[in-house]
Amino acid sequence: MSGIVLGCIGDDYTGSSDLANALTRQGLRTIQTIGVPSDDLKLPPADAVVVALKSRSIPADDAVAMSRPAAKWLKARGARHILFKICSTFDSTDKGNIGPVMDALKADEGADSVVLVNCAFPENKRSIYFGNLFVGDVPLNESPLKDHPLNPMHDANLVRVLGRQSKTKIGLVALADVDKGEAAIAARVQALAAEGYGAAIVDSVLDRDLAPMGRVAAKTPLSVGASGLGIGLARALIEEGAVKPADASDLGGAAIGGPIAALSGSCSAATLNQVAQAEGWGQVLRLDTAALVSGPQEAQRAIAWAAERIKDGPVLIASSAPPEQVQALQARFGREEGGRAIEDAMAVIAQGLVDLGVRRLIVAGGETSGAVVDKLGLPAFAIGPEIAPGVPVLRTVGQEGPQMVLALKSGNFGGPDFFADAARLMP
Repeated sequence: MSGIVLGCIGDDYTGSSDLANALTRQGLRTIQTIGVPSDDLKLPPADAVVVALKSRSIPADDAVAMSRPAAKWLKARGARHILFKICSTFDSTDKGNIGPVMDALKADEGADSVVLVNCAFPENKRSIYFGNLFVGDVPLNESPLKDHPLNPMHDANLVRVLGRQSKTKIGLVALADVDKGEAAIAARVQALAAEGYGAAIVDSVLDRDLAPMGRVAAKTPLSVGASGLGIGLARALIEEGAVKPADASDLGGAAIGGPIAALSGSCSAATLNQVAQAEGWGQVLRLDTAALVSGPQEAQRAIAWAAERIKDGPVLIASSAPPEQVQALQARFGREEGGRAIEDAMAVIAQGLVDLGVRRLIVAGGETSGAVVDKLGLPAFAIGPEIAPGVPVLRTVGQEGPQMVLALKSGNFGGPDFFADAARLMP
């Protein structure tokens, strides 16, 4: 693989696919790896690499320990800027993991510049105003997205949220400065640095806000944000000639074909609606989540169910449940224990589907996607066409055995017919 320009560290797999998709759309040849690649993994030439980790919902010290080697690997291969990619809803707790990872990466860089932090993604209706994160026209803590099962978000003010996690002072670059452009943003950042601030939340409401923010961030070694900031960085690198834009969304290679299956572990309102709509697309099995946690029988039942039906058309196996059922399950089994057991069971089902010959697989839910990809041992992906904003088709690269195409979807992404839309774009 030739030297890269932009290095990215994603804190979950679906968010990493979201970022890789955004960079590809801007014209950067982008590869997504699963974890820090081994030295002998052969990857195609790329302008950007997104190292996808499962670090969002683990202890902060473990997230730091995972992220530092990823940054080191990217820097060793030429990355001039590191973007720590986080969720557009800033999913985290008061203990982290965004602040601790940011602090560690900043310390490793040895730089005294202010880290720009921005999780806005206007295309997906995520915006920041006076440091407050909005979903559509309501603050995050008033939206349905506040009820994430692992990282509930009940404070929309990101200056406060990050301030509770980080050891550095957190400032704000307000929309009034962003609207004036690159020079005003840079001046505000310099003023914050002089006052001892180590990081700053950057307001952004419209797509036009991404480019000036990206230009300022690109002149520093590190930034933290969602795919909107990635878009700004990509545009800045192309503008200055560091990257020559390319049509990088063609997956190439022979069609995969064969049976197609979907797994849904997300409990977001969007995914629950998508699962309901999928009744008209394929055959749907709704799992008993309590049974899924209690033992292996429910997973084996799902595999046997799929074996009888996979040749007749698409199948969807869902552990998704509404918030009240999730809360009851957590009360019975524990939040972390129950969630982990469901993820592990869905991964077992995924392996069973692959054993049945499935090479086209759709997965809804960040934690579910991570468990599935790890179980299947997939090392890296090339980025293909966009299914929905933030969700591309992925084709495996660098692995032994048959190639696969996948779609890894964050819970809140995609339209009502997402599963059918994804299937149509999978070769």
